Amino acid sequence: MIVEDNILKTYPSTEEIQKILSSENLPAFREVNGHIHTPYSFSAFSGMEEIFSKADEEGIKILGINDFYVADGYDDFYKGCLAKGIFPLFNIEFIGLMKDCQKSGIRINDPNNPGRIYFSGKGLDYPFHLDGHLLAELAKVREKTQEQLRKMLEKLNSIIEKINPAFVLNFEEIKKRYARELVRERHLAKAVRMLAVDNFSEPDEQIRFIEALCGGKKLKAGMDKPAALENEIRSNLLKAGGAAFVEEDEESFLDPGKIIQIIRNAGGIPCYPVLLDDSSGNFTEFEKDYEKMYESLIKLGTVCIELIPGRNDHDILSGFVKFFYERGFVITFGTEHNTPEMEPLKVRARGKKELSDLLKEVSWKGACVIAAHQYLRAKGEKGYETGGSPQLNIRNDFEKLGRYVTEYYFKTIRQ
Repeated sequence: MIVEDNILKTYPSTEEIQKILSSENLPAFREVNGHIHTPYSFSAFSGMEEIFSKADEEGIKILGINDFYVADGYDDFYKGCLAKGIFPLFNIEFIGLMKDCQKSGIRINDPNNPGRIYFSGKGLDYPFHLDGHLLAELAKVREKTQEQLRKMLEKLNSIIEKINPAFVLNFEEIKKRYARELVRERHLAKAVRMLAVDNFSEPDEQIRFIEALCGGKKLKAGMDKPAALENEIRSNLLKAGGAAFVEEDEESFLDPGKIIQIIRNAGGIPCYPVLLDDSSGNFTEFEKDYEKMYESLIKLGTVCIELIPGRNDHDILSGFVKFFYERGFVITFGTEHNTPEMEPLKVRARGKKELSDLLKEVSWKGACVIAAHQYLRAKGEKGYETGGSPQLNIRNDFEKLGRYVTEYYFKTIRQ
């Protein structure tokens, strides 16, 4: 098989694809994960190859890359998906700031920071493109995030020096060893853990060193639980109140309107990531009233939402999905894999509860909308646009088209 820059460009017309598959008995849904982070931002995966081998083992048929601020992983992601017969969704994620909500103390989809909003773009064009002035704005935001991380590292090194003057962490070395182009807090936490591993032979010595960095605080996790330990390091040293914490510059955050402009310019669909309920059944102020949230999302300019069901109660998730799906929203699910813990790629609700067939079907249909959007954009046609409000007929047509496009992909990709 000869791989073009985007195989969807070579696909037959909508009518031809439907004709080819007209006699096929197509399944109601397949396993899909529309939101994972890769090592190009931060990920539980050690490398890209691990992602595709696990996805193949678990029967994931549609997979969506969703890194923070970058599309650098798109090429590797595309090649890996093609090799395993997995349909790739090209997504991206941003962190923005709604200053009016910040002033009013309204939390959106960050449970700890009023006004802060996570926002995704779904189904961006592949190969990735962005107009020059927007590319420059995005680069500026990335630079600001790296400035913050460099300042945090300076503080970390001053703490390390007091414990052992011979030890020092280097930003470029951390990037080379643990990250790609973008260093994040979790990379620093990993670097701290590995500093102990590299310099002390015994686990007791290693943990004592890390505890000394944390001001002598006794840590719950030991060296045998690296993911949990890195979370504690991050919480104690790098988050607000920690000795190495550096507050973000406001220039590190884009206005949601600018984020949506970037997403649309790159060919994508603006998508709001829903936090929903926490383990105590609490909601943010923005999300606790579904009707108000619906109106706010329309005003914001999106009719697409995504959820990470692993953090939600299954029954609450079901009620929420029913509310928004019936009102015409496109809905996708994912797992993130944006922490050190390695979890299955198969999407489940809180407590590892299996999703109902209805939820799986809604998630599958949402992924199909994005697949259809990518197909039409690759063919030079109009993608998924609703004029700012949900339109059931348009969404349903895209669900059907995406189903045909993905099934054609599965039928022909390995031939």
